[in-house]
Amino acid sequence: MTSRLILICHGSTAAIRESRFPLDEPLDVQGEAGAAALAARVPKADRCLSSPELRTRQTAEALGLAATIEAELRDCDFGAWRGRSLKDVHASEPDAVATWLRDPAATPHGGESLLGVMKRVADWLCREQGRRGTSIVITHAAIVRAAILCALGAPADSFWRIDIAPLSSSRLSSNGSRWSLSAGCSFLE
Repeated sequence: MTSRLILICHGSTAAIRESRFPLDEPLDVQGEAGAAALAARVPKADRCLSSPELRTRQTAEALGLAATIEAELRDCDFGAWRGRSLKDVHASEPDAVATWLRDPAATPHGGESLLGVMKRVADWLCREQGRRGTSIVITHAAIVRAAILCALGAPADSFWRIDIAPLSSSRLSSNGSRWSLSAGCSFLE
């Protein structure tokens, strides 16, 4: 029994372009256009899942996909930093930002830790492991990073070493006992 996940990061938003911690904002014009341009290249799948945020739902729609909302795929809760730029937060709370970037268990913003995100994603991947077929998953860079780290069994402090661009895709497959990352097989190529 093989489970396949095609993880797609949502399209660009104003928060991404301005290096801000996200709110529940819509795609920007480039994000919508980019997703629409890729719609004809989306592979066939047995189902499509999306996080609940507006930007992921809009990405699925622009890709021509009818997505089911999956709460576990929601973005990291950045607490008091939501809507603020990283530059602004760093200027007012440099030690908090340094701790957050260094310690995956830290929550200086009062929201969710990276370890919390990774645990949530690991639990979701465990449930997905027994599901047969291919699923397209529209979610956030943080969730894709967490899924890759879980699949590889990599340490949580590797979180920031993975770059996930808007509308990029990553593939995971499971033989029922473990997940594997398939590199270089994006539908975007």
